Amino acid sequence: MTRREQIKNAYKLTGGHAGFYDGMMTYSTIPGKASGKLLEVPVGTGVLTMPVYRELPDADITCLDYSENMMASAQEKAKTIGIRNITFLQGDVGALPFEDESFDIVLSLNGFHAFPDKDAAYRETFRVLKPGGTFCGCFYVRGGCKRTDWFIRHLYQPKGFFTPPYETEQSLRRRLSKLYKEAEVTMVEGMGCFCCRK
Repeated sequence: MTRREQIKNAYKLTGGHAGFYDGMMTYSTIPGKASGKLLEVPVGTGVLTMPVYRELPDADITCLDYSENMMASAQEKAKTIGIRNITFLQGDVGALPFEDESFDIVLSLNGFHAFPDKDAAYRETFRVLKPGGTFCGCFYVRGGCKRTDWFIRHLYQPKGFFTPPYETEQSLRRRLSKLYKEAEVTMVEGMGCFCCRK
């Protein structure tokens, strides 16, 4: 079984509408399989992406996170599996320390629902992306799954893991369509998965 097949199988729990989500998570929706400059923000612990980055030796990868502790876990994973084409930086997505149009791909998995200043995060991820570049990822979207909404409101939000206001499917589509030339959004229960072209 190939690495791509292993990752796809891990997401079968999301059900029959997972094709786009699987593709985004395994990078098969990204043209050229990320051979240029890629920014991941936030990287978190790297549990989803480090195994994929091992298969992208030609990419110039930068991973940024506000949490030094979470990023340290991602760094350890990268070191353990021998990824050398990667840089880790502590920083704020609302004030990215990069020049305009620096990256071919900006990836954001499970981050926007936690960012306190979402408008700044959208502006900054757009700013650092090259024309023709790809912005893709996923995060919690309110209204897609009542069970998920309940857990977010009663468990994760009070602990500070998630920060309102949250996008709805309609608001996410509107926002991304205004910013990007092309914007595809697919819902997988309470997750909004997106792939945009600047």
